[in-house]
Amino acid sequence: MKLLNISSPHTTRALSTSNVMLNVLLALIPGIIALTYFFGPGHIIQIVIASSVAIACEALVMKARKRPILFYLKDYSALLTAVLLALSLPPYAPYWVTIVATGFAIIVGKHLYGGLGQNPFNPAMVGFALVLVSFPVPMTTSWSAPSELLATGISFSDALGFIFSSREGLDAITSATPLDAYKHQVALSTAQEIYQNPLFKGADQSSIVLAWQWVSAGFLLGGAYLLWKRIFTWHIPLSLLATLVLCSLIFGWDADSYVPTSLHLLAGATILGAFFIATDPVSASTTPLGKLIYGAGIGIFIYIIRTWGSYPDAVAFAVLLMNFAAPFIDQYTQPRTYGHAKPKRGLAAKD
Repeated sequence: MKLLNISSPHTTRALSTSNVMLNVLLALIPGIIALTYFFGPGHIIQIVIASSVAIACEALVMKARKRPILFYLKDYSALLTAVLLALSLPPYAPYWVTIVATGFAIIVGKHLYGGLGQNPFNPAMVGFALVLVSFPVPMTTSWSAPSELLATGISFSDALGFIFSSREGLDAITSATPLDAYKHQVALSTAQEIYQNPLFKGADQSSIVLAWQWVSAGFLLGGAYLLWKRIFTWHIPLSLLATLVLCSLIFGWDADSYVPTSLHLLAGATILGAFFIATDPVSASTTPLGKLIYGAGIGIFIYIIRTWGSYPDAVAFAVLLMNFAAPFIDQYTQPRTYGHAKPKRGLAAKD
């Protein structure tokens, strides 16, 4: 007998937590490959460190809570947090920065609030914000220039040395991020002068901006895959990117005074943040209208902090600020319930 699908809800596919996490990890691979190709193996080492610490912390917390350790490790949520955090950190940050950030993200950012599904803030961004505020020097001086601008490539042994032992010679391979460099130079130079800097235009026409654009393209490809798999909807990424572009066009139309739109989109963590961080299903808004407002808020905060703040990038702080607002946004953006003339929102929703 054939069953008629005449009323929702209907389950059409398996969508377990582990399945979602594995798909997100798979989608990160193109961006990781681009980072490794252009900036050396630093991010790979950071991913290994962060993943080891995250799994250890997750197991310790589960043991302390008398929960089945293997069962919770197999949902891969701790592993995903570790990978996202490692990709956000500078590739040659000291190992202890990664350990502190990852431990804080898992123990405080995730389990202090009850574990997966209970955390109001994105755990990876909680760990990142902690080390950025606490250790600003290694967090701002450990970014690598792309391999095309270096006399020699960065070997795996060199990367291990920079991260784990002596940091002598690190200055020879480090460089400011394009956003940070442009922001600080635009006060003294015109856009044409800034683009003559080797950071933006090397002798062989390669540039650090081009490297970051390829990295953004890798994460964009992964984000498109997640949209195709319906891991999340288009609302947050599109709203975030559109709002950031609109703000940069309104306030930063003069490239001689402000960072241009192209750098906002492709020379920082914008694409990674839009598709992999802001879309966290636990800490983000969940209603269709709420997702649009949530994404727009992140885009506005990114532009404000980048343009008038002290930090070179702003995705982490923008996401955390909107995490605060997500429950309030959801309360006032409830969709109309089937069978009702209009939605109940705000205090009326509690009646």
